[in-house]
Amino acid sequence: QIMRRLLSYFKPYYKHIIIATILTITISALAAIRPRLTAVAIDDKIMNKDFPGLQSIVLIMLGTLILQGIIQYGMTYLTSWIGQKIIYDLRKKIFDHILKLDLKFFDRNPIGRVVTRVTGDVEVLFEVFSSGLVTAFGDIFLILWVLYFMFTLDYKLALVTLSVLPVLIYATSVFRKRVRDSYRRIRILVAKLNAYIQEHVTGILIVQYFGKEKRTIAEFETINRDHTDQNNKSVFYYAVFFPIVELIGAVSAGLIIWYGGGQVVQGTVSIGVIISFIQFTEMFFRPIRDLSEKYNILQTAMASSERIFSLLDEKPEIRDSDVNERAVIKNGSIEFKNVFFAYNNDDFVLKNVSFKINDGEKVAFVGATGAGKSTIINLLSRFYEINSGMISIDGTDIKKIKQKELRKYIAIVLQDVFLFSGSIRSNITLGNKDISEQSVLTAIDNVGLSRFINSLPDKLDHPVNERGSTLSVGQKQLISFARALVIDPKILILDEATSSVDTNTEMLIQDAIRKLIEGRTSIIIAHRLSTIQKCDKIIVMHKGEIKEMGTHQELLENNGLYYKLYQLQYKEENIT
Repeated sequence: QIMRRLLSYFKPYYKHIIIATILTITISALAAIRPRLTAVAIDDKIMNKDFPGLQSIVLIMLGTLILQGIIQYGMTYLTSWIGQKIIYDLRKKIFDHILKLDLKFFDRNPIGRVVTRVTGDVEVLFEVFSSGLVTAFGDIFLILWVLYFMFTLDYKLALVTLSVLPVLIYATSVFRKRVRDSYRRIRILVAKLNAYIQEHVTGILIVQYFGKEKRTIAEFETINRDHTDQNNKSVFYYAVFFPIVELIGAVSAGLIIWYGGGQVVQGTVSIGVIISFIQFTEMFFRPIRDLSEKYNILQTAMASSERIFSLLDEKPEIRDSDVNERAVIKNGSIEFKNVFFAYNNDDFVLKNVSFKINDGEKVAFVGATGAGKSTIINLLSRFYEINSGMISIDGTDIKKIKQKELRKYIAIVLQDVFLFSGSIRSNITLGNKDISEQSVLTAIDNVGLSRFINSLPDKLDHPVNERGSTLSVGQKQLISFARALVIDPKILILDEATSSVDTNTEMLIQDAIRKLIEGRTSIIIAHRLSTIQKCDKIIVMHKGEIKEMGTHQELLENNGLYYKLYQLQYKEENIT
């Protein structure tokens, strides 16, 4: 079943594969004809002292070698080209598929494991696509040509030569089962290694800050040792199998000399035939060894394919409905009606949540960690599907809006800013060619980023390292603000957007926010209550439920949960 799926990737290149297969069959025929010519040279030419005829046979053999070399070059080039094209198609398909998967998939799958699918597992398949299958055909046809010539020369001697096959078949069967299990475990351990490395290199700052180097090395050594041990097992199987094949081949050659020698003495078989059969025997067992090596490649590929197809079989839980509505977000009013949501089974994070945000309103969500504030914005952007209830924008159920269309009108600024390697410009536009230069300049000016960018030698083209490692927290946060604002969103979401910046930067951002939320629906999630006092509405959440709702002053007068949070934070700020 896996092989059938793999072969489906050959379809666009079937003409090239047919040509490669024809070339392979030709190479096999040219190789197999040489021992047959040896018998002719010895029995017909040398024994009869026909030296001109012998020279002709030698020239024919030389010609077959040259022709075989030329065809071999063409076949190798063609199969490598096919392999590269198929790998390109497959890797693109996997990456496209990954980008369409829900956040829920990434919640339960380490990034290192996903990266392994796109890189290491796909690379393993290259040998199968480029040479494995086509040259395997060549090995099979070589065996068939050898059998044909052997039986046409002397069928009795051919049967004696092949009498060792049952032993070879049994040994191959045992080898095949052991190697397949071994390579499946190896690919699992490779993914585990990559996931561990990726996680700890990403978190290198924490590893070094807390002196976790020794423990990290010890844990890595355990995984690495398991991987090495499993590889050693597969090496052991090969170390046993190949000598067995050599031994069986030697026994076969011995049988030819024993039986064929007796026939020569009796005058029923010529010396040329015996020499030819010895050459055929070596030629017969060589492709069997090669096929065993191909089986090695194939088993590695099967293990990788299982994991690749398992990833490709992952279906996004969130899908666009058959009836999609376009460009329905004109004002940005938001409504949650009796929304229930759980990340896992019935462990509800949101319980019967209902509220309405009118277009242009500035609404804040407050509450303790885990109250469900960030979940609200994840559901609004439809990164997760609600269990029950309804979420609507401008009166339209968001399930009826295409996801890409929905997210075009929503911009978000997160507390943990992620910047891609590239330039400041590319991190603001994210490659969107519809964003004009003037829009970028206006955005950076509104968030107070102009002075910093103008101080750089390359201005907007200043290079940014992975995750923006050379920029300060405040600078990264301002870039993320510009990124959100450059698309002129109908709905602006700020998730703890000022919690990681210094006072001066926060003042810059607060000033920018005051200008930018005018005429735009805004959702602000904040721990610092001092930053949200002027919001039109504050929604207080606790353990997935809405406990209070109102303006800052109204909530203080209620003397409820918000009042307690405010008093607690006010005391902390005074102590500080």
